[in-house]
Amino acid sequence: MSIKKQDLKKLENSKYAQFALPIAILSVSTAAIFIRFAQNSIPSITIAAYRLIFASIFLFPFTIKKTIREFREINQKYFLLVISSGVFLALHFASWIMSLESTNVISSVVLVTTTPLWVTAFSPLVLHEKVPRRFLFGLCIAFLGVLMISFVGVGEISGWGINIFYQKNTPSIVGNILALFGAICAACYVVIGRILRRHISNSSYILSVYSTSAFTLTLFILLNHQYSLSINYSDIKWLVLLALIPQVIGHSLINWSLGILPAFFVAISLLGEPIGSTIMAIIFLKEIPSVNEVVSAVIILAGIFIAISNPKRGEC
Repeated sequence: MSIKKQDLKKLENSKYAQFALPIAILSVSTAAIFIRFAQNSIPSITIAAYRLIFASIFLFPFTIKKTIREFREINQKYFLLVISSGVFLALHFASWIMSLESTNVISSVVLVTTTPLWVTAFSPLVLHEKVPRRFLFGLCIAFLGVLMISFVGVGEISGWGINIFYQKNTPSIVGNILALFGAICAACYVVIGRILRRHISNSSYILSVYSTSAFTLTLFILLNHQYSLSINYSDIKWLVLLALIPQVIGHSLINWSLGILPAFFVAISLLGEPIGSTIMAIIFLKEIPSVNEVVSAVIILAGIFIAISNPKRGEC
């Protein structure tokens, strides 16, 4: 294959990836809603574990043969990176899902989507990917919207700085810190995923990482006797939906995009998740956003559009 044909193929894949990202964001936006329903009777860590257990089960029959074949050919370095990626993903889900017990949907989802800031900080050092100025400009605009959503909620209550425990529709210190920690873990997961996707296929990557995360969370539950893996039959539907839509569809498309687009382009797209989650919170949880929150959402979308639309040659 000539270099020109390779460039053409890369351009085509880039277009497909930019088309797939909105589908991925819409899918992951459903996660907070399914989690909230499941939290009525299931501990957060158990929800995180079953999300990845079911996702691994769904993927296993379609990906196991290819995964075994590819892992026979990779060296120990990449095998260790797969384990690290899985552990970071487990920490991301555990901390974020726990944050939804301690704060409202908007605050939790907004803070966990600060991931692009951390990815942007890590990418030049770890991946040696140059961050274009247009992206930085779009990131600043989008994150301004993120901050506005965060502090609009804060401004509607008094004494946010000392609000440690969760009250309905009220942000708390514990929940916000957990969500922020989840964002940092997600950034590590995205950066490692960008490295691994250069060497293994998306199907092999997601099966191995999801399985590692499921094992990590299950081990934590077994070692921590205050949690349990037991669930009621009536609650299985929320866990299955959580695994199938945001995980198998959403995260898998995001991981596929990581093999084509720079990590920071993929990461900033995740800033669209608060928009989708807010709309679904209105419909299913009756959490009505204020005018300021709607304005913030528009600003976030504008920043995403500036950052990832029509990248110039050599930028992705």
